[in-house]
Amino acid sequence: MQNLLSILFVLSPFFILGILIVSSCKGSDSKKSQTLYEKIGGEPAVNAAVDIFYRKVLQDNRIKHFFEGVDMNKQAAKQKAFLAMAFGGPHNYSGADMRRGHAHLVAKGLNDSHFDAVMEHLGATLTELKVPGELIGQAAAIAESTRKDVLGK
Repeated sequence: MQNLLSILFVLSPFFILGILIVSSCKGSDSKKSQTLYEKIGGEPAVNAAVDIFYRKVLQDNRIKHFFEGVDMNKQAAKQKAFLAMAFGGPHNYSGADMRRGHAHLVAKGLNDSHFDAVMEHLGATLTELKVPGELIGQAAAIAESTRKDVLGK
């Protein structure tokens, strides 16, 4: 399970969004045979979540500096490809493990306060997408379980 989590969060501390979306999916019992990618609405849903999330992150003075000099079109495209793969959709993603992928951010000072800011934006994104509070809470617990790996502790 730890290896899976390490793979899931490779490009930025904000890949936690993927886990939150997965955990907050609304699906009926009749949809259990569908992949998570299909349950959340496929490519349009993944694209919307990533776009909303990065809009929030890039407006936040606490964390936006981690993206200075980053081509956000490429960053968003990488995250969208990652999420599609993680949810059982198209497999067009490859990347480093979580600790290596975030080491440069930790070197820039990524810490618990930044992780907390990300959690705030994840909750706000899911609320904006009308995910029920109960599911947001469950998703937040999953995201919280990744804190040490994201921060290289």
